[in-house]
Amino acid sequence: QVQLVESGGGLVQAGGSLRLSCAASGRTFSSYAMGWFRQAPGKEREFVAAINFSAFSTYADSVKGRFTISRDNAKNTVSLQMNSLKPEDTAVYYCAAKPILSSTYSNDYNYWGQGTQVTVSS
Repeated sequence: QVQLVESGGGLVQAGGSLRLSCAASGRTFSSYAMGWFRQAPGKEREFVAAINFSAFSTYADSVKGRFTISRDNAKNTVSLQMNSLKPEDTAVYYCAAKPILSSTYSNDYNYWGQGTQVTVSS
């Protein structure tokens, strides 16, 4: 069982930056792929970024070059550095975990955090 707790959301102006963190419980964190997804009001949950157990990362085209995902296996954390934020990045951001290899599909993930709100004002 893995429990995930996100933090770091908030309100920021367009062009600003935020750093989201996700703290994971469990002794096997290093063997899990971690993903970030987001869901805006009235929209489907969408993939943002993921990092697998070997630290290989993938990004949605909409955030490539602006967001960076990283993990610290010693601290059981995964982070999402978000730069050059746009109003369309406004959403609830969720951290998710699955064994070994990352995926861009939310249904592939076994564990989810409660989400953290990110609001970007224009």
